[in-house]
Amino acid sequence: MNQKDVATLLNDKIQTIRGEQSSTILVGPIKLPVNLEGETVVFQWYCWLPVRDETDRQDLLNATADTIVKRLSTLNLAEGQQSSVLVYGDLQQSENALVRMHSICHTGDIFGSKRCDCGFQLHQSMKMIVEHGTGALFYLANHEGRGIGLFSKAMAYILQEEGLDTVEANHQLGFEDDTRNYADAIGVLRHLRQKPVTLITNNPKKLDALKKSGMNVAGRMPLWGDVSQYNERYLNTKVERSGHLRDFDFREVL
Repeated sequence: MNQKDVATLLNDKIQTIRGEQSSTILVGPIKLPVNLEGETVVFQWYCWLPVRDETDRQDLLNATADTIVKRLSTLNLAEGQQSSVLVYGDLQQSENALVRMHSICHTGDIFGSKRCDCGFQLHQSMKMIVEHGTGALFYLANHEGRGIGLFSKAMAYILQEEGLDTVEANHQLGFEDDTRNYADAIGVLRHLRQKPVTLITNNPKKLDALKKSGMNVAGRMPLWGDVSQYNERYLNTKVERSGHLRDFDFREVL
């Protein structure tokens, strides 16, 4: 297959989303069969690349698939991480859709750590979306540790083992409680859907971010579970210090 053939195949799968401060190159949809508790469920997968550098914005956003492919090996994308979204059902046209803005959690999502509830929330929200019939799960790669990154999160864990809670540990390392930004993800969501969405979250900051963007938000669906002796303090801290909405009594499962 020559480069012209490659470009032809990719052209229809590459879209640009232009914003005032940053823009996004969106690739997809790509058929992605997923093992969801023993059952194969087919999602449509998109991945996106934020473009903030003004020179890159001019070069990449006006580029064809052919020129983007030629530049891929120079962008060093493996040194960072890119966010993506799993779409289920007719996201564009269905009357209501469930949406989850999920922050990457290397320890919880991949290793199955019990120090948090992230792995449970990831898989449970996928199940909720499938059961609902339509929705999207955004997997946000630059949100590790509420935006501090994996290496800093490892140091925060050491401080937590010495008695600090999640918020205190982040502060001691020079970070705010929560530095996550949802602008890129919301831009992709608005590109994929204009009709109402119901957000799967316990975090009012996520809900506020969507509402302030002008997104059509129908409501919120709570997501609690997998509570244990290892994450009880972490979950309580999210409620008591970070303002998460409590829809669950931790004591019922301990």
